[in-house]
Amino acid sequence: MQATIIDGVLESLRIGVGFLWTAAWAIIMGLTITSLVQVYVSKERMAQVLGEGDLTGLTKATVFGAASSGCSFGAVAIGKGLFKKGAHAVNFLAFMFASTNLIVELGLMILILLGWEFLLAELLGGLILIAVMAVIVHLTLPENLFNEVRETLNERDHAAGVTEDPTCGMEGKDEYTLTTDGGETLKFCSEGCLETYRQETSSSGGWRDELLSWGGWYKVGNQYRKEWSMIWKDIVAGFLISGFVIVFVPQWVWNTLFIQGDGLLVTAENAVMGVIIAVLSFVGSMGNVPFAVALWGGGVSFAGIIAFVYADLITVPVLNVYRKYYGWQIMLYILGVFFVTMAFTGFLMELLFDAFGIVPDLAGGETATEQTYFELNYTFYLNIIAFALSGFLLYVYRRGLGAPGQYRDPVCGMRTDDEGPSASHDGTTYYFCSKTCKRTFEEEPTEFADQSPQISSHDHDHDH
Repeated sequence: MQATIIDGVLESLRIGVGFLWTAAWAIIMGLTITSLVQVYVSKERMAQVLGEGDLTGLTKATVFGAASSGCSFGAVAIGKGLFKKGAHAVNFLAFMFASTNLIVELGLMILILLGWEFLLAELLGGLILIAVMAVIVHLTLPENLFNEVRETLNERDHAAGVTEDPTCGMEGKDEYTLTTDGGETLKFCSEGCLETYRQETSSSGGWRDELLSWGGWYKVGNQYRKEWSMIWKDIVAGFLISGFVIVFVPQWVWNTLFIQGDGLLVTAENAVMGVIIAVLSFVGSMGNVPFAVALWGGGVSFAGIIAFVYADLITVPVLNVYRKYYGWQIMLYILGVFFVTMAFTGFLMELLFDAFGIVPDLAGGETATEQTYFELNYTFYLNIIAFALSGFLLYVYRRGLGAPGQYRDPVCGMRTDDEGPSASHDGTTYYFCSKTCKRTFEEEPTEFADQSPQISSHDHDHDH
């Protein structure tokens, strides 16, 4: 018995890690493209026109969201900032849909793990999601309630001294504060956003010039690190959970939850159940794709899988964030609108794909347990290229290459400022990212003393 359990755990890990290995290059390439878009595509003008609930505002909210990818929690936090600034309810909800369903890295992962049919359903369905949601909101929106909550939210944040990060719109923190030359105090949500702001205010030239400089690649590396920091937990959890679900959840469970057979009622039930499973799964936007692979292998219908993938914005943890931001009434309103929208769109996708004869065959291909994941094939070579690219971006960031006016930790090379740990040697002050690096320096100061403690502004100007 014990040996059987151990074998099951090992098989679960093999499948989960195998899925991750299969999709690794797609995730890395997608995040790199996203980082380039985030750094070099201006979104400020789009953000300024989200106040109107018309078709133009809805379109710009969709484009803005697709260019502002992130995890479910990041999308909700930025959506809150847009709502506070006066964005119409339909537009900030559309932004959240787009930023979790119409993003490059998610699309690539769906293509690799589930196939082109699911990618097409994700992209087409993402647009239909927004259209259906917009119709429902325009018919049912309690405008007075939303206006009251917006005023309360602004008053509460003002009373608490909450300021918004000028880079991403999320809540700023006291530990990431910057005073501009004009005397304005700005607060940022993270060190990464503070660095992004410094880069934006110090850079010069167009994007082509930027990409030919270390400063430009430092921006991309910084954004790439930020993107990973938002989603890595969801990704790892999703892949590992999928392996255990495939191995340990018996087939009769899926047959009980998802009615088998043909007909509109069966399709509708599967779509509704797909959303319910997503709500209870606690897995975010990127992590639910490998989970969806497990469901697909368990015989869940196309409608159920698509609805499940759509439903990352109403998992229990995300619903709790809505409650904290907006209160119970709006949280329940968002849950109701999103649930109906996601289930209906999943239902509609299966009907549409069935009409065109492109619903994937459940019986086709190898099962997850039959597959061999680690082979010397195109996945291996693409992963090597992707890992090298990832290593390059993180190296540029960690070494602070092209970072304007920043101190560099002489031990690890990370960018730091004069508010952290510091030590002096031979009349020179060195700044550190952590007490650990400071202790390392103090043990052998001569080993690190030849490292320049600061990147000069002259060097930065030369880069550009």
